[in-house]
This record gives sequence, C-alpha cells and structure tokens, in this order.
Amino acid sequence: IVTGSLDRGTAMRFNDGVEDVPQVPPYDRFEMCWGRHVCHMGVVKTLKALSAIPRERRTTDEDDTIQKATEFLLIHHIYRRSHDLRRTSKPGWLKFGFPLMYQTDALEILDILTELGTWDSRMDEAIGTVLAKQDDMGRWRAENTFGSDRLLVPTGQKGKESKWITLRAMRVLKRYERGRTSPAMER
Repeated sequence: IVTGSLDRGTAMRFNDGVEDVPQVPPYDRFEMCWGRHVCHMGVVKTLKALSAIPRERRTTDEDDTIQKATEFLLIHHIYRRSHDLRRTSKPGWLKFGFPLMYQTDALEILDILTELGTWDSRMDEAIGTVLAKQDDMGRWRAENTFGSDRLLVPTGQKGKESKWITLRAMRVLKRYERGRTSPAMER
C-alpha cells in the first residue's frame, strides 16, 4: 500500500481484499473504489498516467507506484480475481473497445504493461485472449464503443473491424514477443 500526500505517485493504494490501513481522507469517500479491494480501473488509469511520464523525469515515488500497480495487475493475471483465478474480475474487460474513456479492457492493460517493458508469464492467458480475437484477415473487431457516437471524429462501430483496436493488438503482440525473446525483461 502506498499512502501519503496527494503528490504525484504517492496517493495510490493497492489493497487486495485486506483493509489494513484505516479509512482516512481521501480513501474514506468512495468505499467501492477504496474499500477492502481497490478499484482495478483506478489502478489501470493511474498506471497509464504515470507511464506517460518519461522515465528520466519520474520520481522514486512514481517508479515505486508503477512497480506496485504492475504487480497488482499481474497477481490478477490482468483480468482475473486474485483470490480465485478461475473467475473473471470484470467480464467486460474481455470485450475490446475504442475509445475507452474511463473504462478499460484487457487489451489496454496489456498495452500499458508492454509499453513499460513488462513481460511476465501471468500475462499469457490475456495474450491468448488477444490472439483468439484476431480474425482471418489479421484484424480485430470493436466489441465495445463506449460513447464513440458522441465524438466529433468517427472511431468505428461496434461489431466492425477497428483499425484502432487492431493497432493496439498488433503493438501489444509485437512487444510481448520481443519480451519473450529477452528474458531479462521479466519482472
């Protein structure tokens, strides 16, 4: 668990079903996100934000938070429940979408992790899910659109091939394969 002021990288928690820190501000406000089990989407979006900071500009706290967020996602095998890996944490995470807005999916999580240079065997099942969704033409379809009908720029339609999801999937698979051939990248 990381606690502290609301400075970059110091205010994220990673409790996994155990409430071992008193619920004090800011964690006392949203029980469903900060209670006994921290909100997965909050972890993903925090990791996404911190990963956008160039490595040379990150503080020690930010690097520490990135490592803890990465491990939190890995103990969940990206989209599983850590205390029962047979169960999916959020079934919607297996339906790839673009744009995601505040939502997330397994593909976005893999994109963030592989961009950070993470390769871990606990990602294998999620990678298999990405491969299984590839069609005969080597493309992926949008399974969710998360409000894309309200955007000024068309981003694709649900059920149709998506260049954005295909790009993300290809990028993830390329990085992951590169990590498999460089075992030093495993955390």
